[in-house]
Amino acid sequence: MSYQNEEDFTNERVDPKLWKRLYAYAWRNKKIFLTTIACLLFVATADSLYPLLANFAVDRFIVPGKSDGVWLFAIVYIALAFSQGFGTLGFITRCGKMEMTISYDIRQDGFWKLQNQSFAYYDKTAVGYLMARMISDVSRLSEMIAWSMVDLLWSSCYAVLCLIIMLIKNWKLALLVLLVVPPLAVAALFLERAILKYQREARKHNSRITGAFNEGIMGAMTTKTLVYEEENAREFREITQSMRKASIKAALINAIFFPLVISLGAIGTGLALFLGGKGVLDPGHAFIGPISAGTLVAFVTYASSLFDPIQQIASIFADFQSAQASAERVISLIDAPIEVQDTPEVMEKYGDIIDPKRENWEPITGNIRFEHVDFAYNPEEPVLQDFNLDIEAGQTIALVGETGAGKSTIVNLVCRFYEPTAGTIYIDGKDYRTRSQLWLQSSLGYVLQSPHLFSGTIADNIRYGRPDASMEEVKQAARLVHADRFITEQAKGYNTEVGEGGIRLSTGQKQLICFARVILADPRIFVLDEATSSIDTETEQLIQEAITTVLKGRTSLVVAHRLSTIRNADKILVIRGGKIQESGTHEELLALGGYYHDLYEHQFREERLNTAMKNAGLA
Repeated sequence: MSYQNEEDFTNERVDPKLWKRLYAYAWRNKKIFLTTIACLLFVATADSLYPLLANFAVDRFIVPGKSDGVWLFAIVYIALAFSQGFGTLGFITRCGKMEMTISYDIRQDGFWKLQNQSFAYYDKTAVGYLMARMISDVSRLSEMIAWSMVDLLWSSCYAVLCLIIMLIKNWKLALLVLLVVPPLAVAALFLERAILKYQREARKHNSRITGAFNEGIMGAMTTKTLVYEEENAREFREITQSMRKASIKAALINAIFFPLVISLGAIGTGLALFLGGKGVLDPGHAFIGPISAGTLVAFVTYASSLFDPIQQIASIFADFQSAQASAERVISLIDAPIEVQDTPEVMEKYGDIIDPKRENWEPITGNIRFEHVDFAYNPEEPVLQDFNLDIEAGQTIALVGETGAGKSTIVNLVCRFYEPTAGTIYIDGKDYRTRSQLWLQSSLGYVLQSPHLFSGTIADNIRYGRPDASMEEVKQAARLVHADRFITEQAKGYNTEVGEGGIRLSTGQKQLICFARVILADPRIFVLDEATSSIDTETEQLIQEAITTVLKGRTSLVVAHRLSTIRNADKILVIRGGKIQESGTHEELLALGGYYHDLYEHQFREERLNTAMKNAGLA
């Protein structure tokens, strides 16, 4: 296995702008957001009143030894407790809704961005990284945004109320208690960078683990045939060990941080008890002054309670640090630039994928022209240079050549999966960038070398070509490519489940279904990219018969490895080094005696040898 390194994130501190972007998802549902805050403020206020009630009870009932009015006091206390309980129930239920809503919205935005991304994005980004971002990272962030907001607002509000009441009660004693806050802030700043570093490293390794799982499952058959299990296990062990080390380091730093907060809080509470006790015992104390016993009880309660929200804020801050890497990864996915996209003017006229304005779409005839086209995946390694080509509507053009010559690049440019780095491609005489991608791709039928089916039935997979097609139209498309022969032999016929990726069918059967799917779509432009190279000769002959009928009157580009499949093409182009080296019909190119002639003769000899061996029972 090999693993692509995802982009390196270099923020050394928590980025407020990043989290502001994420918290905007909470604000999308203003009603839930605002009612949650209201419940939190109410609960924090109720929590801050309990020490005052204790102050009142000590000074009114305990110290003087009286019980007058104790029932009224009990009623007030119980009412406050019930109110606090209802407030807590309110924000817990709303936060649960907020978490699910945020997760839904982020995933919708992420999935929509992935649907609109060009081929180049998927060429550079591994599936494992995308899965990690859309599943584990989004789950973690939605939980953080919803519940950390609750804890942060409650802690901040409660700490401020405690501090205000302490300053009102005895500002000198309050300032003494707060002496422990500066060293706490210094410790937080010192440890912040280390926590973020190791958490980011752990999340990066987590993506690699997801990628390893994906490759291990998808490539299980290849792994077993190559007996590569031991090597895969070794590489996977190295990745998981790296994540374990980074996670342990982050946990150790957290283990240092939180006991430090608790210790400093205990020191602050001890100061309040020691100095406040002197004020109770010595009403004439020069610095503290007189303090009642009830006030001391309230003050010590506030002092100890003050560090609970401070500790919680520190914990939330640490969580933000550890989740910073997840936030960066998710936002980078949502903000990833789309390399191939329509201009605002084009979208205004022709619409987009969500709201296509089909009434403005001109019908496609199928004329295609490359005019001085350059293209490169890597600027230092051009694939096409000053490439020119004219294809008339209804022509079948075959592309042959060595691997890497630029054949698939040409058809991908026609489909606008990529765009030229220089030059222009015209469809029916118009620069295709002046029309919408959906306009062009709705009239395309593309069959790949490796057939892909979706989970569902055979009928469902054929109907992907045209979702509104009737069952009879689905069957007619299957009959055209002779797929009905094997479909009717299945126990459930067209309702047969194909399994994930079509695993229950052979490669040839999957390819026939893909052909039926494309035929059902009735496209004006066909693209067959090595579409018959992975199937057996008998299936290829069935498809070839169908192609001869179906391609009539349609513009077709056929990338072929087997030259026997393109003999009837209107024009065959030999592509070498990104340029057209030879061009003509099958007979013309054979007569030319060049590269195509040599390639055809070589394949012809191979086919005759294979046939002879098969007849002799040796193959």
